Amino acid sequence: MLSSLFSKSYPNAVARRCADDEATRLRHKYSPYYHTFEKQQGSRVWKDGREMVMLASNDYLGLSSHPKVVEAARKALDVWGSSPTGARLSNGSRAYHVELEERMAAFLGKEACHIHAAGYLSCMSAIQPFAQKDDLILADKNCHSSLWAGIGLTQARVERFAHNNPRDLKEILSFEKDTTPKLVVFEGVYSMEGHVAPIPEILAVTQDRNCFHVMDDAHGFGVMGPGGRGTAAHFGVVDQVDLLCGSFSKSLSSVGGFVAGSNDAIEYLRTHSKQTIFSASLPPAQAAAALAALDVLQTEPEHLERLWANTRRYKKLLEDLRLDTWGSETPAMPVVLGSKERVYAFWQRLLEKNVFTVMSIAPAVPPGKDLIRSAASAAHTDADFDMIADAFAYAVKKM
Repeated sequence: MLSSLFSKSYPNAVARRCADDEATRLRHKYSPYYHTFEKQQGSRVWKDGREMVMLASNDYLGLSSHPKVVEAARKALDVWGSSPTGARLSNGSRAYHVELEERMAAFLGKEACHIHAAGYLSCMSAIQPFAQKDDLILADKNCHSSLWAGIGLTQARVERFAHNNPRDLKEILSFEKDTTPKLVVFEGVYSMEGHVAPIPEILAVTQDRNCFHVMDDAHGFGVMGPGGRGTAAHFGVVDQVDLLCGSFSKSLSSVGGFVAGSNDAIEYLRTHSKQTIFSASLPPAQAAAALAALDVLQTEPEHLERLWANTRRYKKLLEDLRLDTWGSETPAMPVVLGSKERVYAFWQRLLEKNVFTVMSIAPAVPPGKDLIRSAASAAHTDADFDMIADAFAYAVKKM
């Protein structure tokens, strides 16, 4: 009887669900995502033979084509080959992993660090092994998907607090027993909004409340704080945040991720984190690229200085056009337009002028906050900003 419900092409309910999915149909119709570029060079990309300014990259310091970074990756391939072919727990640990971990821990001001093949894995592993059944997780409602994925793998109770709102967090805590172990989960910089977390206030309301603090600083590392040491360093509270996690795919122009904390916490992670135990380790070229980028960050401060100069320039450009940047304080710069129809049209106008951005619409953002997601980079040049200014002026005029 069940077989009569399906055609030959769709032998079961899941296959039919995939074929008939409305969200996928609309994605193909409007084609806002999964764009493929034939070439990239600095801040420029090429699509269908057209040269464009990339204004949606997380390459904040513009190091993805830095000669030292590229050469380090090339040499690592010659020395180590293409892959460690296993997990760190078993056969996949290499000297370059240990070197990068030691350098990251020292740079971040933590005792120890563990690196993963993806930032998503690192953020999951900063939560999954640490929260147990009778614990409470308190998470900023705007936390990244990777953090929620880690939270979802625990059996802990979960409460969301209003975005960047320590008062709401304090009120939730007022109903909880101090004896209950708690994880407080937040981000240093929220990439969708460009907001900086009020970390001192979060720490103040959670003080003496049996809280373990986990901060995802993927978009703050290399951008915020003295020498790019991150958002906790920006506020001078590194010692009070128990775990720092993040990605190498932003400021360090590689891929992979990290979790940094005390020796006890990192060794506990290595014992209990499923993401660590059961996933292959970071390939040599990517580890070498991240390590070289970390060297550049520390020895060539001009990249960080240029990033913030470009951020100020870009923010002024948008504000002069009376565009809503959602109070962004960082290079991650949203342009809030309020509806998916307006966002799609605006995105198309920018594309017509050879400026590539990314759309973010509800439910990825709150209703009424549909936006263009963009970011300044140290790689952007005066010529890039001329094109960006022209494109945004054109898009605003067409609104």
